[in-house]
Amino acid sequence: MTADPAGTADPADAAAPVDPVDLWIIPTDQPDEVVRELRDLLDPAELARATGRRPDRDPALGRRFTVVHGIVRLLVAQRLGLHPAELAWRYGPHGKPEPAMGRERIGVSYSGSGALAVLALTEGRPVGVDVEEIRDARVATRVAERYFPGAEAEFLAGSDSPAVLAERFTTLWCRREACVKAYGGRLVQGFGLPLAGPTPLRLARPGALGEAPCVIDDAPVPGPFRAAVALLGDRPFRLRRHRWSALMCSNLSFSQ
Repeated sequence: MTADPAGTADPADAAAPVDPVDLWIIPTDQPDEVVRELRDLLDPAELARATGRRPDRDPALGRRFTVVHGIVRLLVAQRLGLHPAELAWRYGPHGKPEPAMGRERIGVSYSGSGALAVLALTEGRPVGVDVEEIRDARVATRVAERYFPGAEAEFLAGSDSPAVLAERFTTLWCRREACVKAYGGRLVQGFGLPLAGPTPLRLARPGALGEAPCVIDDAPVPGPFRAAVALLGDRPFRLRRHRWSALMCSNLSFSQ
């Protein structure tokens, strides 16, 4: 893979060794019995967030939170050879999760947007993933004009179609969020990153986020959503896609 002396994002070198990333696609609208099973897996802090009551809160948010965090707990525990109740998390200064125990070091990142969530698991490399429902074109234009680098704002403005503009904006937003999550940074640190163009991209200089390079790729997901995955380091990666099913609640087994 060639270095990028200008610090911009370049296509990754497909001839280099490739690391696998397991990407789980998770539908978050699940039947009541599945939600109850998953709620029983949450730790006290997760349960408090899932069942928190506010007058203005949509009840679906708590259900989807339960589904996402319960399934993440199931799949990460399985990867580590733990019972889900044994899994404990530690968090970076900006909230990046990491298993606090296990026989091996794995990278974990997850994201949810409405009826869809994604989980990325890697061996040893820090990972970030983001999924977003395609945004309204008017919101996309306002945010891009304020925060996106000039080249990206011009890329968005180059389309007269609101639908295309919204799709392009959501794609770039997912790349940015995934990159920031991989570094464990804050979103504001990623607003200046040059992330337009075909993927995979190699970001040689992440600026305020850190010193290590980063490889970013779009991730195919169903429905009106876009997603992206980012891994720290030079090596490219390939996605191994899985779709979570409610049948897995009864079919998964764990070591005690």
